[in-house]
Amino acid sequence: MKLIIASNNQGKIREYKDIFEPFGFLVLSQAEADINLEVAETGSTFEENAVLKARAIYDMSHCCVISDDSGLEVEALGGEPGLYSARYKGLGTEHERRMAVLKGLEGKDHRNARFVTCICFIDETGAEHIFTGIWNGVIAEKEEGTNGFGYDPIFISEDGNGKTTASMPLSFKETHSHRAKAVKSLIAYLRSR
Repeated sequence: MKLIIASNNQGKIREYKDIFEPFGFLVLSQAEADINLEVAETGSTFEENAVLKARAIYDMSHCCVISDDSGLEVEALGGEPGLYSARYKGLGTEHERRMAVLKGLEGKDHRNARFVTCICFIDETGAEHIFTGIWNGVIAEKEEGTNGFGYDPIFISEDGNGKTTASMPLSFKETHSHRAKAVKSLIAYLRSR
């Protein structure tokens, strides 16, 4: 059975191939499925954006689709960067976006934050299945570590022993992260089908 990943991110495609191929899926990126579409993420939640992307690809292909949306929510910043994590304040680099978060927290003791991932899997009948993962933690005082990407150098997870995610082995994130939790729920669903 064919499954299209609503992405052309090669790292994400590789991860999803590893997950879905053992279940008998032929996993394709959008490009491999000859779909050239950039879906506008106009939703007001991670779930809405994941569904928008998956539904757009499903409507073109009528086969199984998976998409996800994720981001960092910082309590003291009113939930920012949230939906705009990848383009926070219009800044061009991950380092600039991390610095904007740290600047926003200057002088604040309350540094609680969480990563959220929402995965939308549309099955062969067109039914939507939503899987969410949340990874709680706090924002560090400064950048630390070189593993990972995005906000990993400033995020200290609740299970990270006081170290930023970027200071931990990549295997730690692959096991404990918001995306890992959502994927675990998705795999449990696939096994029950």
